[in-house]
Amino acid sequence: MNRTEQLSNDIKRLHNEGVNLVNAIQVEVYPEQLEAHFKENLKKDFEAFRQTLPVFKNAYQAWYSESQIVIKRFLPLRLNDFISLYEIPKTRKEVKKDNYTIEDFLRDTIVTAGFDKKVVAGPADAVPLVQQQLNILDSVSVRLQSTIVEITEILQAELLDKMLDTAGELAKNGLARSAGGICGAILQQHFETLRLKYNLKFSKKSPALKDYNEVLQKAEIYDFGIGRQIQYLIDLRDLCVKNNKKAPTMSEIDDLLSGTEKIIKTIF
Repeated sequence: MNRTEQLSNDIKRLHNEGVNLVNAIQVEVYPEQLEAHFKENLKKDFEAFRQTLPVFKNAYQAWYSESQIVIKRFLPLRLNDFISLYEIPKTRKEVKKDNYTIEDFLRDTIVTAGFDKKVVAGPADAVPLVQQQLNILDSVSVRLQSTIVEITEILQAELLDKMLDTAGELAKNGLARSAGGICGAILQQHFETLRLKYNLKFSKKSPALKDYNEVLQKAEIYDFGIGRQIQYLIDLRDLCVKNNKKAPTMSEIDDLLSGTEKIIKTIF
């Protein structure tokens, strides 16, 4: 398992733990309402469900600490939002419904008013805060996936550039056919990346460059004019690797090199 897979698994685990914590705090704050909901609507055993959940006050701190590290690394702009949902504000003068925090909940803070001791700030106000923290954590998965795609595209571009440089050097040294073969490999790799990006399907198990060109045109990744240019490059590549009777000219190799570079740098 590579580091990316391990990180993805850790985030999934934290998500699942977060869901359990949201359920746990709801069960603690609204036990009667949830029991009635399970009995009347879900037709399920509420007590059995409760037994699967952690004790919120025992499990929350470990989840909070680990989630905070992940958010700091991959979604730093939301770190202060995540922390503020937990920490008691240092400038707070009185506890109210709109400034109640998860830390207040862990301290069993309840504020009442009037002779009837009406609760104006208490445990129920912490429930949406935990859900908000989970939502922020879940945003990391989206950001991580986006980052992986960005890194993959950068690495792919660097690899194809190096391959193109190699093809150019081979052409300069009179190895035109080898240069053409590398250009074909570059185009195939770039087209496969496009296929995956746009979730395109092939009827063939091992599609050729011509097949890629047809499918990408049909999906309107590029227009007919670009498709004709690509077909010309495919013909030049075939001349290099499949035609033993006729050798490609230097002009044709130059067209293949420059055309390949144009395709990988302009079609995404």
